[in-house]
Amino acid sequence: MMNITLRPQWDVGPPGGARVDTAALLALLAGVQETGSLAQAARGVGQSYRHAWGLVKDAESLFGAALIDSGRGRGSTLTELAHKLIWADRRIAARLSPLLESLASELERDLDRSLTPLRSAVRIDASHGFAVARLLEQMHASQLPVELRYRNSLESVASLARGDCDLAGLHVPIGEFEAHALRRYMRWLRADTHCLVHVAVRTQGLFIARDNPKKVRGIADLTRPDLRFVNRPEGSGTRVLTELLLEREHIPESAVLGFDDTELTHAAVAAYIASGMADVGIGVQTAAQRFGLHFIPLLRERYFFALRIAGLEQPHVQAVLAMLGSPASRAAISSLAGYHAAETGRIQRLGEAFERLP
Repeated sequence: MMNITLRPQWDVGPPGGARVDTAALLALLAGVQETGSLAQAARGVGQSYRHAWGLVKDAESLFGAALIDSGRGRGSTLTELAHKLIWADRRIAARLSPLLESLASELERDLDRSLTPLRSAVRIDASHGFAVARLLEQMHASQLPVELRYRNSLESVASLARGDCDLAGLHVPIGEFEAHALRRYMRWLRADTHCLVHVAVRTQGLFIARDNPKKVRGIADLTRPDLRFVNRPEGSGTRVLTELLLEREHIPESAVLGFDDTELTHAAVAAYIASGMADVGIGVQTAAQRFGLHFIPLLRERYFFALRIAGLEQPHVQAVLAMLGSPASRAAISSLAGYHAAETGRIQRLGEAFERLP
């Protein structure tokens, strides 16, 4: 099976005028940020110093502002404008990655149908998460045909009930909010029809700017007028978790500045905060780590794939489940900050996974 990768690419310039391809420029600026040297950054991206210098100067001429501050004996540092460009690119990537990865999966399957028309692919509907992304890498490496569509947890289990997918991702909080989450999912799941395969236990918490400059301590602080919140879309498991946490603290949604501002993924929320466009959000620990954010743990939750019991007999599903339970998959998930894979690959009936079903 062929692997297709789609990446966002953007350029900038005045209407009808010369434009700068940001891909080469941003790679260079990121190298300067890491090494403190334009010469080293140029070598790192395979450019001559002269070419790199010209690229930077062309961009500075276009913007009418400096991108790099250089001085004898003190190396090179990025200006505020350069940092804004880097963060804009990271926000774009975080926001568009679910759409692009879903489209890539569709293209892969279309191509695979043409080359091997009789091969069955496992259809996965799941929210965009770090464990799912790692497992997708494992599937590609193992040449397992897969169709991945990114959908929130409710959409995924509804798709499974309709027979539109083989595996549906869902996450259930451990502890006081478990029963509430289950009631939502049990509109589509049946104990005599469906089972679960354990993917991971992960930690959800508050995302806050590096070093926590506004001294956020917990959910109660979300009512502060100096804190801008960024939320997840309606229907996502993390949005429901946020609403439950606010309800527990007797905080009305209207009291949270930015409650209606949403980003599609954990990574997009983290990028939004890291770029200074918001002060706080809720998501998984891995996203906070990757974007250099302060993280306050709130709770842990279990992430599962739901599937039909009858699907356990299908060879293409069995191949994916065997891969999920392998030491390599457990190691890949365990390497993610805030993720635990002790039970990854374990198959359970709904009544075994949860003591009380709604």
